[in-house]
Amino acid sequence: MGLTYKDAGVDIDAKANALAQVQARAAATLGTSAGPIGHFGGTFRVAGGDRLLVASADGVGTKLRLAFLLGAEAHAGIGRDLVHHCVNDVLALGATPLFFLDYFATGRLDPEVMNAVVDGVADACTDQELALLGGETAEMPDMYAPGEYDLAGFIVGEVSPDRVVDGSAVRPGDVVIGLLSEGLHTNGYSLARRIIGLTGDAAQDRVRLFESLPGAEETIGAALMRGHRCYRRAMRPLLAQDVVRGMAHITGGGLPGNLPRTLPDDCIAVLDPALWPVPPVIAHLVERGELGVVERYRVFNMGIGFVLIVGAEHAAPVLTALDGASVIGEIIARTTSDEFPVQGLTC
Repeated sequence: MGLTYKDAGVDIDAKANALAQVQARAAATLGTSAGPIGHFGGTFRVAGGDRLLVASADGVGTKLRLAFLLGAEAHAGIGRDLVHHCVNDVLALGATPLFFLDYFATGRLDPEVMNAVVDGVADACTDQELALLGGETAEMPDMYAPGEYDLAGFIVGEVSPDRVVDGSAVRPGDVVIGLLSEGLHTNGYSLARRIIGLTGDAAQDRVRLFESLPGAEETIGAALMRGHRCYRRAMRPLLAQDVVRGMAHITGGGLPGNLPRTLPDDCIAVLDPALWPVPPVIAHLVERGELGVVERYRVFNMGIGFVLIVGAEHAAPVLTALDGASVIGEIIARTTSDEFPVQGLTC
């Protein structure tokens, strides 16, 4: 039996149960201006306004532990990853990002490290045309080991209420299109570190990260640190054409955990993994860790970073407009409530 995320210290099922409990408490605070919980971003209608605000918060997980080992360039990459992750979350509802805030916490502040991280954040904000309003820098002795830090981001975007893409328009016969990922993006690193044999010994772990990735012309560390791709520029023309019926950012939980968030209750997405390539680093992790089918798809994105659903009549022009996209499945009717909403992930 292969490794599991739980073996690496992450219990997806326990997290889901905990979130189900707290979501009810959060839902009780929403009032009439906020939208439902469960999408990639939360929506809020400002009184007297004709726009919806869309907000999200996220981090970059234990990809940070690789940055601690690899230094300045990796720290800047982590900052960009954070912004890209958050932009993709509000993009999944059709929103245009407006502004961003970050949270940087460490035991003892290292200005060089913090500046590298913030440089990455600021560069990504500039590239994605959103304002970096500020944030919080917390120096907390005894909370973090020397050289370590944590990072989180908070984003707010806007969208017209009649242009929200929440999946409600998805119907049987629609086409599922996948946009390729660059690698792990920002999820699955606890299991990845376990699979490649990182032990916590910094010197030995650096040696391991500089080994060649089998079947690829890069090191294991470089492959693991590939950036979290931002899909906003690719998607912007399509959103203006109003042809997209559903979108999903494939992060924690993978395809089976995220695609259902943009599917109506009466629809199922049937996917065919033979229709897209798996990045070499993910293929290596799956093989080395002997990961079962269920585990690989709910921990890693398996090569798909973002999904959109369009009517069959729009599939061809959408594929022409997008670089690195392919049809990966179709939408069919769901006939019973016990059918899982994502099917076909069998290899």
